[in-house]
Amino acid sequence: MNSMLGLVLAAALSTTPAAKEAVSTTDAPPAAGPYSQAIKAAGLVFAAGQIGRDPVTNKVEGDIKVQTERALKNLSAVLGAAGTSLGKAVKVTVFLKNMSDFRAMNEVYAKFFPEVPPARSTVQAVLPGDTTLIEIDVIAVQ
Repeated sequence: MNSMLGLVLAAALSTTPAAKEAVSTTDAPPAAGPYSQAIKAAGLVFAAGQIGRDPVTNKVEGDIKVQTERALKNLSAVLGAAGTSLGKAVKVTVFLKNMSDFRAMNEVYAKFFPEVPPARSTVQAVLPGDTTLIEIDVIAVQ
């Protein structure tokens, strides 16, 4: 499945190399480095990982439930700026600092995907900063 998606994306992107567009919104934290909040290409939106950083205060605070909700709200804002939504997500990757947070994260996550949830991988990872408990990235159709 992943190799088929890779082949389709490679074919689509190789036929139209200039057909990618950066997406940016002030309703989510700005990119913290040389990357875009999201890229639109080949009928898909590839959203960069979002942590539970509040776009107004620029702080990461709260437990895993609070941070999961904030990360998904950030992604929702980015996808909205790209003309799509979480409801059109086809693949999500969740990066957890502690796998022991899986159940609590899942409770919040499920509220954002009430109908047909996207495919998802969840992995344990070293995340930026001392207070960051989660990072989530998304691929959605436009």
